[in-house]
Amino acid sequence: MPIAALFAGVLALVYVVLTLRVIGIRRGERISLGDGGNAELQRRIRAHANFAEYVPIGLLLLALAESLAAPMPLLLAIGGLFAIGRMIHGVALSANHNPMQLRPIGMHLTLWTLLALAGTCLWFALARVLGY
Repeated sequence: MPIAALFAGVLALVYVVLTLRVIGIRRGERISLGDGGNAELQRRIRAHANFAEYVPIGLLLLALAESLAAPMPLLLAIGGLFAIGRMIHGVALSANHNPMQLRPIGMHLTLWTLLALAGTCLWFALARVLGY
């Protein structure tokens, strides 16, 4: 599953960046557990957690669609938009200057691509089940 692997690799790198951004504040402020009331750390923790909440289902759907022989251009387009949506959302939620106007764009891309992946899985799974 090269397409799912491609996006898993890209998204894992983003996950590491978000993780390092949390660690940076924890070290600088000496906050071992929780957020210590630090608003910037709260934003970064939520950006990291939100990424961890949405990416697994997106990658699972992408891998399943790929295993059902969905067309490569379709998977690359949807996977690319999903990754871009997750990156935009992560930056918007965790940035120091907090560009929250980007957050809805990231969430729209995420949700629309999850719906597209769900539809793709349903379409190709039904085609297989029905023998088409």
